[in-house]
Amino acid sequence: MHTLNQILHVVATALVFLGAVPLVVAIVQFLLVGVQRFRRLYEDRPFHVPRTAVLIPAWNEAPVLASSVEGLLAMRYPRDRIRVVVVDDASTDGTPEVMRRLTARHPGRVVHLRREDGGQGKAHTLNHGLAHVLGDDWAEAVLVMDADVVFDRDALLRMTRHLADPEVGAVTAYIKEGSGKQGNYLTRYIAFEYITAQAAARRAQNVLGVVACLAGGAQLHSRTSLEAIGGRIDTSTLAEDTVTTFETQLAGRRVVFDGYATVLAEEPGDLTGLWKQRLRWARGNLQVTHRYRHLWFRPWKRREGHRLGSVLFGLIWFSLLATPALLTVCSASLLYLYSTDSDRSWQLFHWLWVVNLVCYLLILLMAAVVDPGTFRRCWREALFYPGIVSTCILVVTALPSVFLPLLERAGLLAQDGTPQPLMIVVYAWMGLALPLAWCAKLLTGTRLRFLAPVLLHLVGYGSLLAACLVAAWVQERRRAELTWDKTEKTGKVAAGR
Repeated sequence: MHTLNQILHVVATALVFLGAVPLVVAIVQFLLVGVQRFRRLYEDRPFHVPRTAVLIPAWNEAPVLASSVEGLLAMRYPRDRIRVVVVDDASTDGTPEVMRRLTARHPGRVVHLRREDGGQGKAHTLNHGLAHVLGDDWAEAVLVMDADVVFDRDALLRMTRHLADPEVGAVTAYIKEGSGKQGNYLTRYIAFEYITAQAAARRAQNVLGVVACLAGGAQLHSRTSLEAIGGRIDTSTLAEDTVTTFETQLAGRRVVFDGYATVLAEEPGDLTGLWKQRLRWARGNLQVTHRYRHLWFRPWKRREGHRLGSVLFGLIWFSLLATPALLTVCSASLLYLYSTDSDRSWQLFHWLWVVNLVCYLLILLMAAVVDPGTFRRCWREALFYPGIVSTCILVVTALPSVFLPLLERAGLLAQDGTPQPLMIVVYAWMGLALPLAWCAKLLTGTRLRFLAPVLLHLVGYGSLLAACLVAAWVQERRRAELTWDKTEKTGKVAAGR
């Protein structure tokens, strides 16, 4: 029995530190950003302006279409080398009227394609447009974007320069949360998330030579690359942009992220819209994981002209997908150790949160360096991104000699070693935060919806994303219907410029 207990303690100790894996992997990505300069991704790129067809799928996008299209045509790009093709997916709002005005104002440069039998989703809409664009030989490149995004004036020029290299099949831009002063606490959380998940993570993927996903709102393809993968977008998953990214690399062409090509996008300003969006993304990623299961952690696949089997890329991918499980297992292990060996549990708990603190401080520092403008706008949300409770735990465990005596004098901790409710909650917090985040989402549809932001601040934005991933697992397990739920757009990005 003694030997069994020792084995269980060793296993529990190892499982505790799994809770820090997502943050450690994030740090590795940030460190790789510093190596990017040696890949010479932005230097010595010749001026390259292929004839580019911009493809915009649109369903009920009247509030945002005019500003997006006008912004595209006002970019620094030769007038005779850009066309905008809007695929109207049977819109029931004022989209057709907006398009009539745009095509009249820009004859030959703006094309309106109307699908009378719509509602099949973004991928089907894009395929309708691709059939038109690739039906003649005018387009040398195709830019796929969303109707609500606003490109910086130099963004397309920065993206097309990479296509001068015939080995590059696709390029994606840095999509930033664009509501600015019209945003709220939630859009500022998203703004910080995008610094880490796009500006940093995709730069790191450039270094690895493998990119996980072309941003759905800003993906540029060479015609040759599109035709090599069949000239169509996958319609069998909710992650058509990720599938296209993988297929481009499997066909032997590189995908590049250009962090200097920036695009502003309108993101959900309420928990209901965010949950709907992220549930779709999470389910899509799970579908992609299964679809390409033959690639993961197979570095020898590099001989086939891609690096999707890279071990580090696999760790990056799965550390995100496994976050809910890692946090839950970590909490359960801490509770087991607390009930059997409280001294060991405290030491592990202390070092786990010290590692988390060091990693998170590095992430904050790097985020401020990578995108200082956005960081200045959302620094408060960045500080409390893990949640107010987790932030307090980070501070207390970093300085136990200062805070623990105060808690003991307050009667919240016992000096005789008896279990205390506060310690049980704290040890279980990583796993407990997930259902609490789900409760914040549930509150949005009730009379207590004013409590939802309070609860979200307490448990953390990251916990909400992890809870959403659990919901995606459940839906995939139940084989729930694949529906492409569109988030509502209001045009506040264009209004704020």
